[in-house]
Amino acid sequence: MTAVTAPKVRQARNLRIGREVGIVVAMVLLLAATAIRNPGFLGAQSLRDLLLGSAILVVLAVGQTMVVITRNVDLSVGSILGLVAFATGKLFVAQPGLPIVLAVLAGIGLGVVCGALNGGLVAVAQVPSLVITLGTLYVFRGVDYAWAAGQQINAADMPPGFLRFGSATVLGIPWLAVVAAVVLIAAGLFLRSYRSGRDLYAIGSQPAAATLSGIPVGRRVFAVFAVNGALAGLAGVLYAARFGTVDATAGTGLELQVVAAVVVGGVAIFGGSGSVWGAALGALLLTTIGSSLAVLRINPFWQQAVVGALILAAIGLDRLLAVRMARRLRGRSHA
Repeated sequence: MTAVTAPKVRQARNLRIGREVGIVVAMVLLLAATAIRNPGFLGAQSLRDLLLGSAILVVLAVGQTMVVITRNVDLSVGSILGLVAFATGKLFVAQPGLPIVLAVLAGIGLGVVCGALNGGLVAVAQVPSLVITLGTLYVFRGVDYAWAAGQQINAADMPPGFLRFGSATVLGIPWLAVVAAVVLIAAGLFLRSYRSGRDLYAIGSQPAAATLSGIPVGRRVFAVFAVNGALAGLAGVLYAARFGTVDATAGTGLELQVVAAVVVGGVAIFGGSGSVWGAALGALLLTTIGSSLAVLRINPFWQQAVVGALILAAIGLDRLLAVRMARRLRGRSHA
Protein backbone atom coordinates (compact mmCIF):
# COMPACT_ATOMS: atom_id res chain seq x y z
CA MET A 1 0.00 0.00 0.00
CA THR A 2 1.51 3.33 -1.08
CA ALA A 3 1.81 6.45 1.05
CA VAL A 4 -1.05 8.05 -0.91
CA THR A 5 -3.29 4.98 -0.89
CA ALA A 6 -3.11 4.46 2.89
CA PRO A 7 -4.61 7.86 3.80
CA LYS A 8 -7.26 7.37 1.14
CA VAL A 9 -8.32 4.07 2.66
CA ARG A 10 -8.37 5.53 6.18
CA GLN A 11 -10.39 8.55 5.06
CA ALA A 12 -12.89 6.38 3.21
CA ARG A 13 -13.30 4.16 6.27
CA ASN A 14 -13.76 7.15 8.58
CA LEU A 15 -16.32 8.72 6.23
CA ARG A 16 -18.25 5.45 5.99
CA ILE A 17 -18.33 5.06 9.76
CA GLY A 18 -19.44 8.67 10.10
CA ARG A 19 -22.29 8.07 7.66
CA GLU A 20 -23.41 4.96 9.55
CA VAL A 21 -23.31 6.76 12.91
CA GLY A 22 -25.36 9.55 11.35
CA ILE A 23 -28.01 7.04 10.25
CA VAL A 24 -28.20 5.61 13.76
CA VAL A 25 -28.57 9.10 15.25
CA ALA A 26 -31.30 9.99 12.75
CA MET A 27 -33.13 6.77 13.53
CA VAL A 28 -32.93 7.33 17.29
CA LEU A 29 -34.22 10.89 16.94
CA LEU A 30 -37.08 9.70 14.73
CA LEU A 31 -38.02 6.97 17.21
CA ALA A 32 -37.89 9.44 20.10
CA ALA A 33 -40.02 12.01 18.29
CA THR A 34 -42.61 9.39 17.41
CA ALA A 35 -42.61 7.99 20.95
CA ILE A 36 -43.35 11.45 22.34
CA ARG A 37 -46.46 11.55 20.17
CA ASN A 38 -47.37 7.90 20.86
CA PRO A 39 -45.58 6.36 23.91
CA GLY A 40 -46.65 2.85 22.85
CA PHE A 41 -44.50 3.12 19.71
CA LEU A 42 -41.42 1.94 21.62
CA GLY A 43 -43.21 -1.04 23.14
CA ALA A 44 -41.78 -4.54 22.75
CA GLN A 45 -44.38 -5.52 20.17
CA SER A 46 -43.78 -2.38 18.10
CA LEU A 47 -40.03 -3.00 18.07
CA ARG A 48 -40.61 -6.61 17.03
CA ASP A 49 -42.87 -5.40 14.22
CA LEU A 50 -40.14 -2.99 13.14
CA LEU A 51 -37.56 -5.78 12.98
CA LEU A 52 -40.02 -8.04 11.19
CA GLY A 53 -40.90 -5.34 8.68
CA SER A 54 -37.26 -4.61 7.84
CA ALA A 55 -35.94 -8.20 7.70
CA ILE A 56 -36.80 -8.89 4.05
CA LEU A 57 -35.54 -5.47 2.98
CA VAL A 58 -32.25 -6.09 4.81
CA VAL A 59 -31.71 -9.41 3.00
CA LEU A 60 -32.32 -7.74 -0.35
CA ALA A 61 -30.12 -4.75 0.57
CA VAL A 62 -27.20 -7.04 1.44
CA GLY A 63 -27.25 -8.62 -2.01
CA GLN A 64 -27.75 -5.29 -3.76
CA THR A 65 -24.80 -3.80 -1.84
CA MET A 66 -22.39 -6.35 -3.28
CA VAL A 67 -23.68 -5.57 -6.78
CA VAL A 68 -23.46 -1.79 -6.35
CA ILE A 69 -19.94 -2.03 -4.93
CA THR A 70 -18.87 -3.43 -8.32
CA ARG A 71 -20.34 -0.35 -10.04
CA ASN A 72 -23.48 -2.19 -11.15
CA VAL A 73 -27.13 -2.28 -10.07
CA ASP A 74 -29.86 -4.93 -10.14
CA LEU A 75 -33.36 -3.56 -10.69
CA SER A 76 -34.93 -7.00 -11.03
CA VAL A 77 -34.80 -8.08 -7.36
CA GLY A 78 -38.44 -7.19 -6.70
CA SER A 79 -39.54 -9.32 -9.64
CA ILE A 80 -37.29 -12.21 -8.57
CA LEU A 81 -38.79 -12.03 -5.08
CA GLY A 82 -42.32 -12.07 -6.51
CA LEU A 83 -41.58 -14.98 -8.84
CA VAL A 84 -39.98 -17.05 -6.07
CA ALA A 85 -42.74 -16.23 -3.58
CA PHE A 86 -45.41 -17.45 -6.01
CA ALA A 87 -43.32 -20.49 -6.98
CA THR A 88 -42.97 -21.41 -3.30
CA GLY A 89 -46.72 -21.29 -2.85
CA LYS A 90 -47.33 -23.36 -5.98
CA LEU A 91 -44.76 -25.90 -4.79
CA PHE A 92 -46.63 -26.40 -1.52
CA VAL A 93 -49.91 -26.71 -3.42
CA ALA A 94 -48.44 -29.39 -5.68
CA GLN A 95 -46.55 -31.17 -2.88
CA PRO A 96 -48.42 -30.62 0.43
CA GLY A 97 -46.03 -32.81 2.41
CA LEU A 98 -42.84 -31.27 1.04
CA PRO A 99 -40.22 -30.56 3.75
CA ILE A 100 -39.88 -26.84 4.36
CA VAL A 101 -36.09 -26.99 3.94
CA LEU A 102 -36.48 -28.31 0.40
CA ALA A 103 -38.92 -25.51 -0.43
CA VAL A 104 -36.41 -22.96 0.86
CA LEU A 105 -33.60 -24.49 -1.20
CA ALA A 106 -35.82 -24.57 -4.29
CA GLY A 107 -36.63 -20.88 -3.85
CA ILE A 108 -32.96 -19.98 -3.46
CA GLY A 109 -32.11 -22.10 -6.50
CA LEU A 110 -34.68 -20.31 -8.66
CA GLY A 111 -33.23 -17.00 -7.47
CA VAL A 112 -29.73 -18.16 -8.44
CA VAL A 113 -30.95 -18.98 -11.96
CA CYS A 114 -32.47 -15.51 -12.34
CA GLY A 115 -29.37 -13.82 -10.90
CA ALA A 116 -27.05 -15.90 -13.10
CA LEU A 117 -29.02 -14.80 -16.17
CA ASN A 118 -28.48 -11.17 -15.17
CA GLY A 119 -24.81 -11.75 -14.41
CA GLY A 120 -24.18 -13.63 -17.62
CA LEU A 121 -25.68 -10.88 -19.75
CA VAL A 122 -23.78 -8.17 -17.88
CA ALA A 123 -20.40 -9.95 -17.68
CA VAL A 124 -20.35 -11.71 -21.04
CA ALA A 125 -22.30 -9.35 -23.30
CA GLN A 126 -20.75 -6.27 -21.64
CA VAL A 127 -24.13 -4.55 -21.55
CA PRO A 128 -24.77 -1.99 -18.76
CA SER A 129 -26.46 -3.63 -15.79
CA LEU A 130 -29.05 -0.85 -15.57
CA VAL A 131 -30.34 -1.75 -19.05
CA ILE A 132 -30.12 -5.52 -18.56
CA THR A 133 -31.88 -5.64 -15.20
CA LEU A 134 -34.53 -3.16 -16.28
CA GLY A 135 -35.35 -5.62 -19.04
CA THR A 136 -35.28 -8.70 -16.82
CA LEU A 137 -37.43 -6.87 -14.28
CA TYR A 138 -40.25 -7.00 -16.82
CA VAL A 139 -39.32 -10.48 -18.08
CA PHE A 140 -39.45 -12.08 -14.63
CA ARG A 141 -42.62 -10.19 -13.74
CA GLY A 142 -44.18 -11.24 -17.04
CA VAL A 143 -43.34 -14.89 -16.36
CA ASP A 144 -44.90 -14.51 -12.93
CA TYR A 145 -48.11 -13.03 -14.34
CA ALA A 146 -48.34 -15.67 -17.07
CA TRP A 147 -47.79 -18.48 -14.55
CA ALA A 148 -50.24 -17.08 -12.01
CA ALA A 149 -52.91 -16.34 -14.62
CA GLY A 150 -54.92 -14.47 -12.01
CA GLN A 151 -54.50 -17.15 -9.31
CA GLN A 152 -53.76 -16.40 -5.68
CA ILE A 153 -52.00 -18.67 -3.21
CA ASN A 154 -53.69 -18.49 0.19
CA ALA A 155 -52.35 -19.22 3.66
CA ALA A 156 -54.51 -22.35 3.80
CA ASP A 157 -52.42 -23.78 0.93
CA MET A 158 -49.18 -23.61 2.92
CA PRO A 159 -47.95 -25.74 5.85
CA PRO A 160 -48.73 -24.27 9.28
CA GLY A 161 -45.10 -24.66 10.32
CA PHE A 162 -43.96 -22.58 7.36
CA LEU A 163 -46.40 -19.80 8.21
CA ARG A 164 -45.41 -19.88 11.91
CA PHE A 165 -41.81 -19.33 10.88
CA GLY A 166 -42.87 -16.07 9.24
CA SER A 167 -44.16 -14.61 12.52
CA ALA A 168 -42.55 -16.64 15.32
CA THR A 169 -39.86 -15.25 17.62
CA VAL A 170 -36.87 -16.58 19.51
CA LEU A 171 -36.01 -14.74 22.73
CA GLY A 172 -38.40 -12.04 21.57
CA ILE A 173 -36.65 -11.56 18.20
CA PRO A 174 -38.50 -12.56 15.00
CA TRP A 175 -36.99 -15.53 13.20
CA LEU A 176 -36.98 -13.52 9.98
CA ALA A 177 -34.79 -10.93 11.68
CA VAL A 178 -32.43 -13.71 12.84
CA VAL A 179 -32.13 -14.97 9.26
CA ALA A 180 -31.44 -11.42 8.06
CA ALA A 181 -28.75 -11.01 10.75
CA VAL A 182 -27.04 -14.25 9.70
CA VAL A 183 -27.02 -13.13 6.05
CA LEU A 184 -25.70 -9.71 7.08
CA ILE A 185 -22.86 -11.11 9.19
CA ALA A 186 -21.83 -13.66 6.55
CA ALA A 187 -21.73 -11.00 3.82
CA GLY A 188 -19.86 -8.56 6.06
CA LEU A 189 -17.18 -11.13 6.86
CA PHE A 190 -16.88 -12.11 3.21
CA LEU A 191 -16.34 -8.54 2.02
CA ARG A 192 -13.85 -7.79 4.76
CA SER A 193 -11.91 -11.01 5.27
CA TYR A 194 -11.72 -12.75 1.89
CA ARG A 195 -9.72 -11.72 -1.15
CA SER A 196 -12.62 -12.35 -3.52
CA GLY A 197 -14.71 -10.00 -1.38
CA ARG A 198 -12.08 -7.27 -1.40
CA ASP A 199 -11.77 -7.71 -5.17
CA LEU A 200 -15.30 -6.35 -5.51
CA TYR A 201 -14.15 -2.99 -4.14
CA ALA A 202 -11.23 -2.94 -6.57
CA ILE A 203 -13.57 -3.67 -9.48
CA GLY A 204 -15.91 -0.88 -8.46
CA SER A 205 -13.12 1.64 -7.92
CA GLN A 206 -11.19 1.05 -11.16
CA PRO A 207 -12.49 -1.77 -13.42
CA ALA A 208 -9.65 -1.37 -15.93
CA ALA A 209 -6.97 -1.38 -13.24
CA ALA A 210 -8.59 -4.42 -11.61
CA THR A 211 -8.35 -6.30 -14.90
CA LEU A 212 -4.69 -5.35 -15.36
CA SER A 213 -3.92 -6.52 -11.81
CA GLY A 214 -5.19 -10.02 -12.64
CA ILE A 215 -8.62 -9.89 -10.99
CA PRO A 216 -11.13 -12.02 -12.96
CA VAL A 217 -13.61 -9.16 -13.33
CA GLY A 218 -16.12 -11.06 -15.46
CA ARG A 219 -16.30 -14.03 -13.09
CA ARG A 220 -16.56 -11.82 -10.01
CA VAL A 221 -19.41 -9.78 -11.52
CA PHE A 222 -21.21 -12.93 -12.65
CA ALA A 223 -20.84 -14.47 -9.18
CA VAL A 224 -22.07 -11.37 -7.37
CA PHE A 225 -25.22 -11.23 -9.51
CA ALA A 226 -25.82 -14.93 -8.83
CA VAL A 227 -25.42 -14.37 -5.07
CA ASN A 228 -27.75 -11.38 -5.26
CA GLY A 229 -30.29 -13.59 -7.04
CA ALA A 230 -29.92 -16.24 -4.34
CA LEU A 231 -30.65 -13.67 -1.62
CA ALA A 232 -33.62 -12.33 -3.60
CA GLY A 233 -34.85 -15.94 -3.80
CA LEU A 234 -34.42 -16.34 -0.04
CA ALA A 235 -36.32 -13.07 0.44
CA GLY A 236 -39.11 -14.46 -1.75
CA VAL A 237 -39.44 -17.51 0.48
CA LEU A 238 -39.46 -15.29 3.58
CA TYR A 239 -42.11 -13.11 1.96
CA ALA A 240 -44.35 -16.13 1.37
CA ALA A 241 -43.84 -17.26 4.98
CA ARG A 242 -44.62 -13.84 6.42
CA PHE A 243 -47.67 -12.88 4.38
CA GLY A 244 -49.14 -16.28 3.50
CA THR A 245 -51.22 -14.85 0.67
CA VAL A 246 -49.22 -14.48 -2.54
CA ASP A 247 -50.13 -13.43 -6.09
CA ALA A 248 -48.29 -12.12 -9.15
CA THR A 249 -48.02 -8.59 -7.71
CA ALA A 250 -45.80 -9.63 -4.79
CA GLY A 251 -42.69 -7.46 -4.53
CA THR A 252 -43.85 -4.87 -7.08
CA GLY A 253 -41.80 -1.69 -6.68
CA LEU A 254 -39.62 -3.22 -3.98
CA GLU A 255 -36.47 -2.80 -6.06
CA LEU A 256 -36.66 0.97 -5.60
CA GLN A 257 -36.80 0.61 -1.82
CA VAL A 258 -33.79 -1.71 -1.97
CA VAL A 259 -31.70 0.73 -4.00
CA ALA A 260 -32.80 3.53 -1.68
CA ALA A 261 -31.72 1.56 1.41
CA VAL A 262 -28.31 0.86 -0.14
CA VAL A 263 -27.66 4.45 -1.24
CA VAL A 264 -28.96 6.01 1.98
CA GLY A 265 -26.80 3.50 3.88
CA GLY A 266 -23.66 5.03 2.43
CA VAL A 267 -22.89 2.64 -0.43
CA ALA A 268 -21.58 4.81 -3.27
CA ILE A 269 -23.75 4.44 -6.35
CA PHE A 270 -20.55 4.96 -8.37
CA GLY A 271 -19.10 1.78 -6.86
CA GLY A 272 -15.99 0.97 -4.88
CA SER A 273 -17.09 1.90 -1.34
CA GLY A 274 -19.71 1.14 1.26
CA SER A 275 -20.64 -1.74 3.52
CA VAL A 276 -23.50 -4.14 4.09
CA TRP A 277 -23.78 -2.79 7.64
CA GLY A 278 -24.60 0.66 6.32
CA ALA A 279 -27.11 -0.80 3.84
CA ALA A 280 -28.82 -2.69 6.68
CA LEU A 281 -29.02 0.54 8.68
CA GLY A 282 -30.48 2.24 5.63
CA ALA A 283 -33.15 -0.46 5.41
CA LEU A 284 -33.96 -0.02 9.11
CA LEU A 285 -34.16 3.75 8.68
CA LEU A 286 -36.56 3.50 5.74
CA THR A 287 -38.74 1.03 7.65
CA THR A 288 -38.70 3.31 10.68
CA ILE A 289 -39.71 6.29 8.54
CA GLY A 290 -42.67 4.34 7.15
CA SER A 291 -43.80 3.21 10.60
CA SER A 292 -43.31 6.63 12.19
CA LEU A 293 -45.22 8.53 9.53
CA ALA A 294 -48.09 6.08 9.83
CA VAL A 295 -48.20 6.56 13.61
CA LEU A 296 -48.00 10.33 13.21
CA ARG A 297 -50.85 10.13 10.65
CA ILE A 298 -48.85 11.89 7.99
CA ASN A 299 -49.85 11.49 4.34
CA PRO A 300 -48.00 8.51 2.75
CA PHE A 301 -46.94 10.86 -0.06
CA TRP A 302 -44.49 12.46 2.34
CA GLN A 303 -42.85 9.10 2.99
CA GLN A 304 -41.98 8.84 -0.69
CA ALA A 305 -40.87 12.47 -0.74
CA VAL A 306 -38.61 11.96 2.29
CA VAL A 307 -37.06 8.80 0.80
CA GLY A 308 -36.46 10.60 -2.49
CA ALA A 309 -34.84 13.51 -0.69
CA LEU A 310 -32.62 11.12 1.26
CA ILE A 311 -31.47 9.45 -1.96
CA LEU A 312 -30.61 12.79 -3.58
CA ALA A 313 -28.83 13.96 -0.43
CA ALA A 314 -26.84 10.71 -0.19
CA ILE A 315 -25.72 10.85 -3.82
CA GLY A 316 -24.84 14.53 -3.52
CA LEU A 317 -22.87 13.88 -0.33
CA ASP A 318 -20.99 10.99 -1.93
CA ARG A 319 -20.01 13.19 -4.86
CA LEU A 320 -18.98 16.08 -2.63
CA LEU A 321 -16.83 13.83 -0.42
CA ALA A 322 -15.23 12.20 -3.46
CA VAL A 323 -14.24 15.59 -4.88
CA ARG A 324 -12.86 16.81 -1.55
CA MET A 325 -10.88 13.61 -1.04
CA ALA A 326 -9.41 13.83 -4.55
CA ARG A 327 -8.28 17.40 -3.88
CA ARG A 328 -6.65 16.43 -0.57
CA LEU A 329 -4.83 13.51 -2.15
CA ARG A 330 -3.57 15.68 -5.03
CA GLY A 331 -2.29 18.18 -2.48
CA ARG A 332 -0.43 15.46 -0.55
CA SER A 333 1.07 13.95 -3.70
CA HIS A 334 2.47 17.35 -4.72
CA ALA A 335 3.79 18.10 -1.22
